[in-house]
Amino acid sequence: MTKVAVLGLTGVLLGLLMKEANPSFSVFVSLTACILIFFCAVNRLGFLADRMQEIRQAVPVDEACLKILMKMLGVTYLADFTANLCRDAGYSAIAGQVEFFGKLSLLTLSLPVLAALMETVSQMLLQGGS
Repeated sequence: MTKVAVLGLTGVLLGLLMKEANPSFSVFVSLTACILIFFCAVNRLGFLADRMQEIRQAVPVDEACLKILMKMLGVTYLADFTANLCRDAGYSAIAGQVEFFGKLSLLTLSLPVLAALMETVSQMLLQGGS
């Protein structure tokens, strides 16, 4: 986290310095810092995926649910990352649309899990009634 914090602060300071000299380069400095931080986050997602596989081996969890969860995490981070970049560049309307599409994607990804949950509840109710 310290590395990412230093990278973020360095990006902000360089961006502020570049904004004075050449405002168009300020956006590129910000974009570069964000991409570097994003790669650090992707590195952590790999670690998280490994730990989730360990949990799956220890506790019987449907692999499809874990895949959906990882996809949802990826969509969340990518949508947030992209929206923040758009907002930083001054394109708030595009940022809002990216966030909207990210939320819609999450809803779409969650439908199979919701259907499985409803089926489980339905089976439990049927067994409890007999």
